[in-house]
Amino acid sequence: MASWHDERRRNLAAEAEERRKNKAFDAELRREERRKDREEDREVKAQARRDKTARRQARAARREKTLTPGNVYRKGTLILVALSALASLPAQILHFFAIHWMLFPVGPAVEGAAWVMAAGVAYADEKKLPAWVRWLLRGLSLSAAGFAANINYKYGLSLTEHGVSETNATAAGIGLAAVTMLGPLFFEVRQWVLTLSASTGDSKKRADEKARAKHNRKRYRDHKDVVKLAKRLVSAAPFGTLKFEEAFAAAWEIFYGTSTPGMTPAMHAQQLASRQALAAAMDDANGSPISTRGRLLQMLHPAPSVLISGPGSSQVDSQMPPTVGKPAKTPQKVARKEGEDGRRSNGGTPPKRRPGTVKYHPLAGLAAADTARKITTANGHHH
Repeated sequence: MASWHDERRRNLAAEAEERRKNKAFDAELRREERRKDREEDREVKAQARRDKTARRQARAARREKTLTPGNVYRKGTLILVALSALASLPAQILHFFAIHWMLFPVGPAVEGAAWVMAAGVAYADEKKLPAWVRWLLRGLSLSAAGFAANINYKYGLSLTEHGVSETNATAAGIGLAAVTMLGPLFFEVRQWVLTLSASTGDSKKRADEKARAKHNRKRYRDHKDVVKLAKRLVSAAPFGTLKFEEAFAAAWEIFYGTSTPGMTPAMHAQQLASRQALAAAMDDANGSPISTRGRLLQMLHPAPSVLISGPGSSQVDSQMPPTVGKPAKTPQKVARKEGEDGRRSNGGTPPKRRPGTVKYHPLAGLAAADTARKITTANGHHH
């Protein structure tokens, strides 16, 4: 019986421990969920702040872009033009309507003609039409505006008939005439400013085009035949397949036989003569002919310093080619003792080389043979 109670007590204790662990796990799970919710809330708020900042910066950028001097001038001028049209049009309508009701459209037609011609000037500037077209449109615009201004001025003076004082009527007439003329004038000045600003931005492009045109004129003047042949080659090829520069290079080769631009047979001959004159000058400066082969060998395989003849050289007189027609001088002095430097007077027999002596460079034999050949030729003997 006691064992059953003990078992029961252990089971209850285990169940209690399990419930405690479950509660702890649930509490930890709830804490983790609350932490994640707080992190999500912070992220949402941070994103909202970033979005708000981005919208504020975008508004500031748009405001800054909108309020630039150029935009203010362009848009402000259009506003003044619209106000000018609204101020001048009613007086014209009333003037012609008072004459007869069927003349009602004349006022808008006159005012509209001034503005349409002014817009035509802007269109002509955009399409880069000839200057006489622009001045014709300007003249028509100002003529229509002047006619409308005259009508408005007379209408202002006629207000005295409706009880307005003469001073006020005169002021009204002058004001109506001024706004009628100033509207098209403001629009024309605006177009001039925009055209000049655009041309200033394209100054580099215009300079390049001017330099290119000058180059083409000089090329045609200096090489007229080549240019004409190049144009014929371009016209003979399918449209757009042959560029003028390629055709000019081909035409130059046809005329002068070389693909190098600017070179001619005469200039190639002059270049060859200049090179020969330079070689002759170098021969005179060095005191002996300098063969091209020898210069190349010396450049590719420079000889060591021990090959240079002089005091302490590894070559002796017996190793130099004899001069034809002149007897070799017999040494008067007794050579140094054998073993001092490996040399001895042996009547032209090469000395015996000792161990440790520097070997001759392969170019030494070539140089000696070339020197012997030149000396023999200079003395009138050929082998």
